[in-house]
Amino acid sequence: MKSFKKIWISGAVLLASLTGCDQSFLDLAPISQLNGNNFYQTGEDMKNALTATYGALQYGGLYYSSMHIIGDLRSDDTWIPNPNAGANLQEVDEFKNNAFNTISSTTWSGHYQGIQSANLVIEKIATVAMDETLKARYTGEAKFLRALMYFNLVRIFGDVPLVLQVINNPSEGYSYKRESSEVVYQSIIQDLKDAEQSLPNKYTGTDIGRATKGAAMALLGKVYLTQKNWQPAAAKLKELIDMNEYQLLPTYAGVFGIANENNAESIFEVQFKKGSTGEGSPYTNQFAPIGSGTVISGIGNPLGQNIPTEDISKAYEAADVRKNVSMRTSYVLSGTTVSQNYVAKYLGAPAANLDSDNNWIVLRYADVLLMYAEALNEIGFIPEGPAFTNLNKIRNRAGLANKTSNDINPLLSVPTQTAFRLAVEQERRVELAFEGHRWFDLVRTGRALPVLSSLGMQAHHILFPIPDSQIEINPSVMTQNPGYN
Repeated sequence: MKSFKKIWISGAVLLASLTGCDQSFLDLAPISQLNGNNFYQTGEDMKNALTATYGALQYGGLYYSSMHIIGDLRSDDTWIPNPNAGANLQEVDEFKNNAFNTISSTTWSGHYQGIQSANLVIEKIATVAMDETLKARYTGEAKFLRALMYFNLVRIFGDVPLVLQVINNPSEGYSYKRESSEVVYQSIIQDLKDAEQSLPNKYTGTDIGRATKGAAMALLGKVYLTQKNWQPAAAKLKELIDMNEYQLLPTYAGVFGIANENNAESIFEVQFKKGSTGEGSPYTNQFAPIGSGTVISGIGNPLGQNIPTEDISKAYEAADVRKNVSMRTSYVLSGTTVSQNYVAKYLGAPAANLDSDNNWIVLRYADVLLMYAEALNEIGFIPEGPAFTNLNKIRNRAGLANKTSNDINPLLSVPTQTAFRLAVEQERRVELAFEGHRWFDLVRTGRALPVLSSLGMQAHHILFPIPDSQIEINPSVMTQNPGYN
C-alpha cells in the first residue's frame, strides 16, 4: 500500500514552509506569526501538519540514515571496510566520533525539528473546529511520533532538553537545559499512554501506515524494557499479543520486500515512495558495496555504508533461513564472483540514485515476542515456561529446533536465567539483523562494553556526544557528555 506515502510529499513541502534553516537553539526553527495564527483553521490543515510530522521520519537525522548508522554501524553487525564510504560514518564505526561529527548534529537537529512539528499539531489542534474523534486521533498520532523521537534521543544522548511546546522565537529556546533522562522517560510514557487511548487498532485505504494503538503499545513495552521495569513491560506486551491484531508471517522472507510492506507482522514502518520527489529511500544504494557498480543496486552509486561483518555472518546457525534473506556473501561482476558481504533486506529497484520504495520497519511482531520473552525471564526463570515458548516461535519459523532448559545438545540447552538472556540476545541479533536494533539492545542489557571493547569501545561511548554547535549556542546551560570534553 503506497497511498499514505504519496501524501507525505505535500507534508514535507508544508514543513519546509513552516520552518526555516537558520541555526537556533535546539535547531528548532521559529514559526512566523502569520503561520502560527492563521494557518491552522480546519481539520484538513491539521491533517497536512500531521503529515509533515510523519515526513520528519524521512530526515537524514532519523530513519533515512542516522538510525541505522547508530543502531547497526555502531555495533558488531556492520562496518565500513572502505574509507571512501564516509569519514563521519567511519568515526562512528570505530568509536572515534567527537562533538564535531556530523552524525550527532544531524541526529539532534532532525529529531528536534520533528518534535517541533509534533508540538505544532498538539498545540494548534486544540482550538480547531473539527470532528472530535478525528481530533483525538490526530493528537494521538502526534504524541506517538513525539514519543518515538524522544525515545531515540534519550537513548542516544542521555539527558536532553524536553520541549513540549512550540518554540515561536529562537530566544525562547535558551531557557531549555538538558533534562534528566528519567523526566524525559516520564514524558515519553505519558505520550504513549495518551496515544494508546485515542488511536485505532488498524487503518484502511489511504491511511494505512499511520500510527496505531498497537504501535503505541509496542513502543511503550520497549520503553519499559529499556528502563528495566519488567512487570509493566511484560504486562503491556502481553496485552498487545492478546489483541490478536498481529502475527508472525509464515515465512521470514515474506516480511521484507516492497511487495510485503505494512503486512500483518509489521506494527510501524517509516513510509517511503520512489519517483524523484524526495520521498524515496536510500537503502538499496547505501548498502551496496563500493565497487559493485549497478549489479546490486540496478541504478545509482553503491555507497558501501553498512557492510555486514564476518562476526554476524558466523552468528547464524547452519540451518537458519534468515541469513540469505538478510545478507549475501558474494556477487558476480563481469563474470567474476566477488566475495563481499552486503545487506539484502532492502534490495529494491530505485527510480534514481537513493530513490527506492523500501520502507524502514521500526516495530514488528517478532520484536514484541522477543521483548516479552526477555521481560518474563527477568521476572523469573521458568524452565520450558512462556519465555521459552515465545523464543522458540521465532526460532521455529527460521527452521531451527527449540531451545530447552536441559537439551542434550549443548547448543540448544538454556539451563539458567543468565543463559536465557544470552539466548534472547542471540535471537534478536539474527532475527532483527540490520533493522537498527543491535546497538540499542547491547546498551539496554549492559552488554555493549563486554561485546564491543575489542572494537575500540570505552565506557563513555555508551552515549553519543552532544553536538558542539548546541553547546556553543547556549554554553551556560548545555553541557557535554563525559569523555567528550
